[in-house]
Amino acid sequence: MSTKRDYYEILGVPRGCSQEEIKRAFRRLARQYHPDVNKSPDAEARFKEINEAYEVLSDEQKRAAYDRFGHAGVNGTMPGPGPFDPFAGFGLGDIFDAFESFFSPRAGVAGRTRPQRGADLRYTLTLNFEEAIFGCEKEVEIPRLETCPSCRGTGAEPGTQPVRCPRCGGTGEVRQRGAFFNMIVMTTCEQCHGEGVIVAIPCHECQGQGRVRVTRRLRVRIPAGIDEASQIRLSGEGEAGLHGGPRGDLYIAVRIKPHPHFQRQGNDIVYELPINIAQAALGAQVVVPTLDGEETLYIQPGTQHGKTYRLREKGVPYLHGNGRGDQIVVVRVVVPTRLTDQQRKLLEELAATLGSEVGNGKRGVWEWMRDTFGGS
Repeated sequence: MSTKRDYYEILGVPRGCSQEEIKRAFRRLARQYHPDVNKSPDAEARFKEINEAYEVLSDEQKRAAYDRFGHAGVNGTMPGPGPFDPFAGFGLGDIFDAFESFFSPRAGVAGRTRPQRGADLRYTLTLNFEEAIFGCEKEVEIPRLETCPSCRGTGAEPGTQPVRCPRCGGTGEVRQRGAFFNMIVMTTCEQCHGEGVIVAIPCHECQGQGRVRVTRRLRVRIPAGIDEASQIRLSGEGEAGLHGGPRGDLYIAVRIKPHPHFQRQGNDIVYELPINIAQAALGAQVVVPTLDGEETLYIQPGTQHGKTYRLREKGVPYLHGNGRGDQIVVVRVVVPTRLTDQQRKLLEELAATLGSEVGNGKRGVWEWMRDTFGGS
């Protein structure tokens, strides 16, 4: 007769209980008898007994065998299989171990808690026009997962350690018989999710996850000349890795607000300069705004609508080089739509001196100004 205690009695649950009840009972008892917490002489033996009971009762197939045959159903000593069973003469544990040694690349490896790199993050930063042109420093707030400061990423309550998964024995995989020829199929352990270990006493701060979500403030240097096609990579500022793995990276994408007067074309700045018909015809000295302040520009006599002037080195700094682009000034001749009596009289006198023929066709002076300068 077996001297082992009943597994249901060990966990303190009835035979018809659910898997969730078994799991809750195991966690409660594991917290009570974990050797890292309980220093009594029999704590380790009691914890192993609890772990063994949970290993069987948390597995539906093992639990069914235990309910039918008792301890003999899960230790390889139950009544022999039928005459056509290809595993006759072997214990289940022997068969599984043999297949594992031949077909499992991780045979003998305790779990799959390999270091895993943390996830990369992306943050969109909005800049005004001048900040993108000349560069700046901005402070951003990044929510991200970081290693739990209490358990240092283990997921276990401080003072305890994760324990080997009772279902997969620490391999991260479980072996099941396939539908054909009693083949062994390896699947990821559902209890430990392939990790090989489980957290019997979860950390109070991260709830066993090993990471907590926090918001960090970072200062980001924006290089002069950046545009919306560029992004800034901050190495190691992404989420924390698992099991000691490296952090991911943070990618800063920029969005640039439009300027009320300037437009960007590559490394050039385009500015439309409105002038009147007298300035266009006679020429004038005008003041043009630039990103560096005001500049004086001389408008040549007879300047046509759409003529461009170029202000050297008044554009956008080259992102990966020296120097700057130019500012392109596009002349827009504005024809007045409302005239005073004096202005009308003067224009009529001008029209009389110009005559009615302008260019190749016969047009009045108003038509000529409208077609030449784009007025209405």
